[in-house]
Amino acid sequence: MTTAQQLAVIELLRIRAFPAERGPTELGRSGPGYHLAELFEGDGAADAGQHGAEHTALTGVLTARFGEPHHISLWSLRTRVVEGEEIPDPWCELSAGFEYLHLWRWEGRWLALGAAGEAGPDGAAGERPFRIVVAVTETDPP
Repeated sequence: MTTAQQLAVIELLRIRAFPAERGPTELGRSGPGYHLAELFEGDGAADAGQHGAEHTALTGVLTARFGEPHHISLWSLRTRVVEGEEIPDPWCELSAGFEYLHLWRWEGRWLALGAAGEAGPDGAAGERPFRIVVAVTETDPP
């Protein structure tokens, strides 16, 4: 997916109504108050550079459009989930897969961009694939 295609997905999710029930969509998955979409997935050394470049490009375009993002760590959310606290989606799901998010607020909705992944010591696929995910939600971060 090109950066232009990724931005088109983000724009579509930004204006799309939220469904009443959780389920898959043609772009990812959605539920009451949120949409999630996978913008990039890969593994190994070849994808590491592309992953970083795409995340940097998306962050730059979104910052130009919506202003400086908040940078939030999801460590405390993961801890709260482990301790049994119920965290609403998409935050619970995001905390399971990402260390931190870039977060923008506009017109009553949040736009979260997460990047995660690692290559193994020899450059082969690591334990976690390289991923870039976008979430659009009306639910404030817990």
